[in-house]
Amino acid sequence: MERWVADLLAWFHANPRPMPWRGHPDPYAVWVSEIMLQQTQVDTVRPYFARFLAAFPTVQALAAADDEPLLKAWEGLGYYTRVRNLRKAARLVVGQGGSLPRTAAALRALPGIGDYTAAAIASICFREPVPVVDGNVARVFARRNLLGGDFRKPAPRRALAAWLTPHIVASGDPGAFNQAMMDLGARVCTPHAPACLLCPLRPDCRAAAEGRQADFPEPPPRKALPERKGDALILRDAQGRLLLACHPGERLLAGFWELPALAALPFARPGRTRRLGVYRQTFSHFRLTLSVRAAPPLADAPSLPEGFCWCADPAALPLTTATRKILAAFPSE
Repeated sequence: MERWVADLLAWFHANPRPMPWRGHPDPYAVWVSEIMLQQTQVDTVRPYFARFLAAFPTVQALAAADDEPLLKAWEGLGYYTRVRNLRKAARLVVGQGGSLPRTAAALRALPGIGDYTAAAIASICFREPVPVVDGNVARVFARRNLLGGDFRKPAPRRALAAWLTPHIVASGDPGAFNQAMMDLGARVCTPHAPACLLCPLRPDCRAAAEGRQADFPEPPPRKALPERKGDALILRDAQGRLLLACHPGERLLAGFWELPALAALPFARPGRTRRLGVYRQTFSHFRLTLSVRAAPPLADAPSLPEGFCWCADPAALPLTTATRKILAAFPSE
C-alpha cells in the first residue's frame, strides 16, 4: 500500500462525518442514500432520507408504492426521474428474490444505477474493490496528478477508475477508501479555496506544489440556457379550494400538481386577473420564468376536465417546487 493511501484512510477515520446511512446494516438504505445523493448535497439529503425510509422501510414497500405517496416523499428533492427509476429497480429486485445484487456489474443492470452508484453500493455494502469517480473524486485526483480532460465524459472517468483500482485493492477496505475520497473532495479539496494545509494528499499534489489548484479539473465550456416563459394562476372556488393541474404523461414532473396556466382554462377571463409577481427558477437545462396571477374566487366551481382538481389541502399532494414557493410567497391569495 502506498503511503498516500494509508494517509487518506487515516484522515478519514480521524475525521468522521456522521451520516444516517453510514454504517447502516441494510444495503437497501445505502442504495436509497446513493440515489438521493446523485446531484444533491449531503445536508439537503439528510431529512429526505429519514422521511423516505419511514415511508418505505423495505425494498418490498418501495416496490408496492403508489405514485402519489412516492412523489410526495421525494417532493422538493428534484431530478424526479431518480425516484421513478428507484421504484422500477425495486420491483425488479423483488421479482428476483428481494436481495440487492452484490456486484457493481449486476447493480449497473438496474434502472437509475450507473458506474458511480454501482461502485459506491458494491464497495460500501459488499466490499468489492471498485473505485467511485464522481465530481469530488475527479477534482482530488485531477489536482494531485495534473489530469486534463472533461470528467463529465465517460472516458476520463474510466481512465481515472482504472488508475485507482490497484490502490483500492491494496487499501483492504474498499468502502472506507471510496468514502474517504468523496469526503476529501467535499470537505477539503473543494472547487474554490481548497484547504490544502489540511489535505492528507498534499505531499503528492502536483497542483498544490505549482499553485495551480484553480486550473484543475478543466472547467467545461459554459452554454447559454434556453428560456421558458409562462404563467401560473391562483384561482379558488367559493369554498376556498385551490385549482390545481396535474402534469400529464411521461414528462419529467408527471404526477406532480401545479398551478394551472391561464390559457388552459376556458372559464378563466384574463381581463379579470391581476398580476402578483414573477417566479424564476433555474433548472439544469433551462431557465423558467412564470408570471404569477390571481383571479377572483368563482361563485360556482365549474366541472373540470381530466387532469385538474379543486383541492382543499394542497400540502397533502405532491407539488412542483414552483407551486410550493409561489403559494408560500402569496399565502393570502
